Order: sequence, then C-alpha cells, then structure tokens
Amino acid sequence: QVHVVESGGGLAQAGGSLRLSCSASGIIFSLTDMAWYRQAPGKERELVASITSEGSAEYVSSVKDRFTISRDGNKRSMDLQMDSLKPEDTAVYYCRVKWGGIYWGQGTQVTVSS
Repeated sequence: QVHVVESGGGLAQAGGSLRLSCSASGIIFSLTDMAWYRQAPGKERELVASITSEGSAEYVSSVKDRFTISRDGNKRSMDLQMDSLKPEDTAVYYCRVKWGGIYWGQGTQVTVSS
C-alpha cells in the first residue's frame, strides 16, 4: 500500500523561504515520478513542479527561479525549496506520487504574509 506524507509547511513573510518535504512508502522510489501541486482557496489544484525518476525537473512559470524541486534516493524523499515567497504562493501544497496509479498526500498549509 502506498502512503504519502508531506511536511514543512507553515507561515512565512513575503520574501522569505520555506522547505517542504515528501516521503512515500510502498513504492520503488528510484522508479517513481513525483510532483508538487497546490490549491489556493476558491481555486483549482495546480501543478507547481515535477521531477522524474531520472531527476528531470519542470516548473510552472510563476515559481520558476524561485522554487527548486529535488529528490534524495538515500532519504527516499522529495523536497521543494521555496525562496522569495509571495502572498500569492499561499495554498495547501500536495505531494503527488505516480506509481502504477496516482497517490496524494494529505497536504501541508503554506501561508505567506505581506
């Protein structure tokens, strides 16, 4: 059974930084594509960044050059380093794992104050 857990959300001021982490069990980590999504109040869930099993990363334009996605096979975790945060980054952030099917974590709240 696949189990996905996010951590690291919280409150930051505009211009500040936060780091999110995602761990998943029940998968072969080295073969799994992973991604971060976010959902702001009243908006649809959107893709923020993705990273393939080979380490190839892509970003939505609004976070490019501010966010960095990475994965660590030894720790079996995927991180999202978020710098230069803006109030519009406020959302619940979700980790998505693609392993046979699609699996989601419970989400972690990120709030950026102006």
